[in-house]
Amino acid sequence: MERFAEHIAHVDMDAFFVEVERRRDPALRGVPVAVGGTGTRGVVASASYEARRHGVHSAMPMAHARRQCPALRVVPPDPRAYGAASEAVFEIIRSFTPRVEPLSVDEAFLDIGGLRLHHDSPRGFADALRAAIRGGTGLPSSVGIATVKLLAKMASGDAKPDGVLVVPAGTERAYLAPKPVRALWGVGEATHARLEQLGVATIGDLASIPEATLCRRLGPSLGSHLAALSRAVDPRPVEGGDVVKSISVEQTYERDLEGRAAMERELLRMADRLAARLRRAGFAARGVTLKVRFADFSTITRSHTGRAPLDTAHDLYAAALALLDRAAVGERPVRLLGLGGDNLDDAAAPRQLDLASGGWDELEGAVEEVRLRFGDRAVARARLVEPPATPPEPGSGTPDTGRQAP
Repeated sequence: MERFAEHIAHVDMDAFFVEVERRRDPALRGVPVAVGGTGTRGVVASASYEARRHGVHSAMPMAHARRQCPALRVVPPDPRAYGAASEAVFEIIRSFTPRVEPLSVDEAFLDIGGLRLHHDSPRGFADALRAAIRGGTGLPSSVGIATVKLLAKMASGDAKPDGVLVVPAGTERAYLAPKPVRALWGVGEATHARLEQLGVATIGDLASIPEATLCRRLGPSLGSHLAALSRAVDPRPVEGGDVVKSISVEQTYERDLEGRAAMERELLRMADRLAARLRRAGFAARGVTLKVRFADFSTITRSHTGRAPLDTAHDLYAAALALLDRAAVGERPVRLLGLGGDNLDDAAAPRQLDLASGGWDELEGAVEEVRLRFGDRAVARARLVEPPATPPEPGSGTPDTGRQAP
């Protein structure tokens, strides 16, 4: 199956530090806020979009920011809270793809080219990722998607706040042309002054100048670099993700789950998804982790590491149920469930034979082949199939045996 042509995504959290503060203090919502030093020499680390409309921006002296926006609410930074929020965000991002290149605590490049089996389009991926981040952390994000890194990062900036922008393949130069030349990496004050002498104001202007001319005026290295970028030539791949430490799935529910039966059903669905991701990535997991977030956003995790690696939904589900027993969730409403595998082994490595396996490896392998050929919905577990809206006519369906398939 062909990869997405627009295969590079740039994910950027919106006013990250501010939004983390707003998550725990709703009174900060809708008003201009800056996170940063409160002393006489303090600077702005992050500014809300309400504050940015008054000219407040990152790295601005806080005293200047207060003069720009007298109504500004200033909050001292809490690095521990931002670190925890960043870990939660990246955990969600890596549940979509292991090909992640972090740039900072709140942004990253992703290679999404191979996700066509999971999402119908790059835009569909971006919508799903942003919804997962919002649902799992309560934080907004913006996503830009394009064929190259340069455009993906620019697109995420244009999508802000809380939006998505896809630059379709074939439109790269048209997208770049009207942008100011200062938007290109490598154009500082001195380079900008020399480009102005050439009559260059936009990236389109730069693209119209022969590369040889740019090399004579700017030097061979910088001239070639800017000539390539102005024509949307940026061959850099997404770096990172070669060593996968874990694979996980999680779901935030529009309505909180209540009762053990509902949780077991959802864990079966997750075990099925996790098994598919493990198999497609060529791994089996010795460790299994259950994550439970309650309605009040408190979160617990339970983990288990066994001797034998697991990659079937049957085995992962059994491990998940044991962890659910350990979690002692009781009747508390559950907002989010997650299931992950770590301590990953190569799925092709020799394993100790298990006489009690009952053929689940072969069965789930056959199911996976069908899904890869006809789509993930081609085969479903009976327990996860929603009942029809109206009962079937007598004799038109399979008799009900009264048993539930695991």
